Amino acid sequence: MAVAIIGIITVPLGNALISYFKNTDATIGRLAQSHDAQITAAYFAQDVESVGVRSTASPFSLLQSIETGVASGSGLYPCGSGSVPAAVVRFASDDFPAPSGTATIARVAYVVENTSGEKQLHRITCRGSSSVQSDIVVAHNLVSTLGPTCSSSCTASGDAVPRSVTMLLTLSDPSKRNSDYVVTLLGQRGQS
Repeated sequence: MAVAIIGIITVPLGNALISYFKNTDATIGRLAQSHDAQITAAYFAQDVESVGVRSTASPFSLLQSIETGVASGSGLYPCGSGSVPAAVVRFASDDFPAPSGTATIARVAYVVENTSGEKQLHRITCRGSSSVQSDIVVAHNLVSTLGPTCSSSCTASGDAVPRSVTMLLTLSDPSKRNSDYVVTLLGQRGQS
């Protein structure tokens, strides 16, 4: 009798435990995707808001401040060494450090790199030169990027420098328990 009762209790309990572990893996995967999406969206919005390099001559109009598909050592605002892949998008802005008060150009490049078989989106920053100051992974398990799409031409200058920039990312779940996660990154320029 005791063996029958233990069997009746064990089967549903085992099924509940198996279901719990399956759902836990799926939840952990979705949380990782959501975390990457939130981090990337926060950095992207901040970087687009800062966009804007001004001419040093009167009337101090905005110069082209966004580049797409450029190699690390080329373009108007190089950032990174030859080993860094071409940037999906690169933003440039004037930076006035407190001690000196003279403007330097801050550069932020979003670059797709393959690391140990994983496609990652990196955010690379440079200040005043093409030397990399920081390189952080903002998204793991990247499937694809689409864009950037600018409100006006991404390569415009003057009054036509884009007011907003959008980029789409698709992230996968490495456990393959969830569908791909599509993230829309949106930023609006703060300078007028």
